[in-house]
Amino acid sequence: MHIKDKLAEEKASGRPGISFEFFPPKTAQGVQNLYDRMDRMHSWGPAFVDITWGAGGRLSDLTCEMVNVTQSIYGLETCMHLTCTDMPREKIDAALQAAYKAGCTNILALRGDPPREKETWEAADGGFRYAKDLVKYIRDKYGNHFDIGVGGYPEGCDDNRDVDLLIDHLKEKVDAGSTFIITQMFYDVDNFINWVEKCRAKGITVPIIPGIMPIQTYAAFIRRSNWTKSRIPPEWMEALEPVKNDDAIVREIGTKLVADMCRKLIASGIYHLHFYTMNLAQATRMILEELKLTPSEETPLHKPLPWRQSLGLRRRGEDVRPIFWRNRNSSYVVRTQEWDEYPNGRWTDSRSPAFGELDTYGIGLKGTNDQNIKLWGEPKSLKDVSDTFIRYIEGNLDRLPWSEAPITAEADAIKSDLIDLNKRGFLTINSQPAVNGAKSSHPVYGWGPKNGYVYQKAYLELLVPPELIDEVIGRIEKNEDLTYYCISKKGELRSNTSDSPNAVTWGIFASKEVIQPTIVETISFLAWKDEAYRLGDDWAKCHQPSSPSRKLIQNIMDNWYIVNIVNNDFHKTHDIFDIFKGLSVKNIESEVTPSDDVPADAQADGVKAGETTTSN
Repeated sequence: MHIKDKLAEEKASGRPGISFEFFPPKTAQGVQNLYDRMDRMHSWGPAFVDITWGAGGRLSDLTCEMVNVTQSIYGLETCMHLTCTDMPREKIDAALQAAYKAGCTNILALRGDPPREKETWEAADGGFRYAKDLVKYIRDKYGNHFDIGVGGYPEGCDDNRDVDLLIDHLKEKVDAGSTFIITQMFYDVDNFINWVEKCRAKGITVPIIPGIMPIQTYAAFIRRSNWTKSRIPPEWMEALEPVKNDDAIVREIGTKLVADMCRKLIASGIYHLHFYTMNLAQATRMILEELKLTPSEETPLHKPLPWRQSLGLRRRGEDVRPIFWRNRNSSYVVRTQEWDEYPNGRWTDSRSPAFGELDTYGIGLKGTNDQNIKLWGEPKSLKDVSDTFIRYIEGNLDRLPWSEAPITAEADAIKSDLIDLNKRGFLTINSQPAVNGAKSSHPVYGWGPKNGYVYQKAYLELLVPPELIDEVIGRIEKNEDLTYYCISKKGELRSNTSDSPNAVTWGIFASKEVIQPTIVETISFLAWKDEAYRLGDDWAKCHQPSSPSRKLIQNIMDNWYIVNIVNNDFHKTHDIFDIFKGLSVKNIESEVTPSDDVPADAQADGVKAGETTTSN
């Protein structure tokens, strides 16, 4: 969706919108950490994010990669910076084509700063001299596919302090085809408002988005202000100077100062705030909370579907997904992005030869061995493992091998049941309660258009030990409302259902067909089985081959069954949990004693603590 259209929606709604800027980190681990942070910040409701472009296109490949990932995997509307500086035309074309293929429809066209080894700006051979030329080129070549933004400078830019002349140049950029403006950071709100009035007097009518720089520390605040030559109001210095050595107090005072500035901007008619995050979250979050701009139960973040939707070019219309990837959104999107079953961007049939592929999709465990051991400990008994699962269910762990994100509020309705199951030695991977006609605006269960109703069947997926599997399946089959799949690592499949999709969530909306976005089906369960066991194997390999933890986790992965159960009576939740009444795994507290005779293949698979097994 174009940014100009999002801005128009915000203006019509009367609720200010927000957006975030990020820059490409210098290390691979930094990139992964930033993705995790961006994924969390998605829940704050940004209208879009933008990714910067280094001088001379440095890190340009990474910028393009990040645009693709944020757009297609994390479902964040993304704006790609693109600069003229030291950029030959063929490099511009490659970047625009990469953005196009990623489904990105927004570009921020900038002249850019010269590379550090060059003191003055110069155009590359065959490149563009001014941002207006880049805007015109993009518009001529791609028509209206891209919404094109440009930079605004309320206090002048580095090589030109003549604000009035820069406004004339800004008008030229708008006339060339730009449809919105994002300004450089500032702290003098009165000067900004006067500058906006000057722009309007010159005939610049497109939306103007103020660039907001949160205050992280005093030193960073002064350094960035000096770098951009931003005027700091005297009262700000009076408030910050005395506490400059206390970062926590600086951040607290800075939050109130910047929030007050934002309130004044909104009162002046500005309806969107763009935050320069510096790849950090806390200071931005504090400002949004001070402004009450984060989603709440009263104003929840709207979900078009019950899972995170991709904005990739070929799959924007995707409206069906197997429930097995409920907690592995990025894995599912990456793994299926090249399937040929997306002719119209919609998930249809899972019988692609690519469905079972694993190695090329990066579906393995995240984090280094040291990080994962610190997170999940070094279990010596099944009770230690189940305690880890319980900590996750209680909200005291951010992730498990099978879940990329913290547990959601949806699990509150069945939290005690899940904890009870894990205490008795069953390990729960995925679940949802039954929902019978919740409003589509419900803060926990809601999704889809307003004034609709959503439904879902109770679902449970868990690991069951071999000595109990026949008893569990026997109990399931006695209840005609329950259907299940059960599979071992070797691929032995048992089920009481037909080989057709079973909708487990659906919505009823005015003037629409019934929408059934989440399903259970055989072929996708077989694909998920490979991924699920792979994740458990990766967890085991975080530990030394001869350790009790490695032996314990690997034994579970090699011998236990993955079982999923659907209660097709959507009025009921607890029939699924009643199956396990009176059942417990034996010897849950017994510790594993490692054998001195470690198999050769286990030794070969061993990795030292601190190494990364795989990266998502």
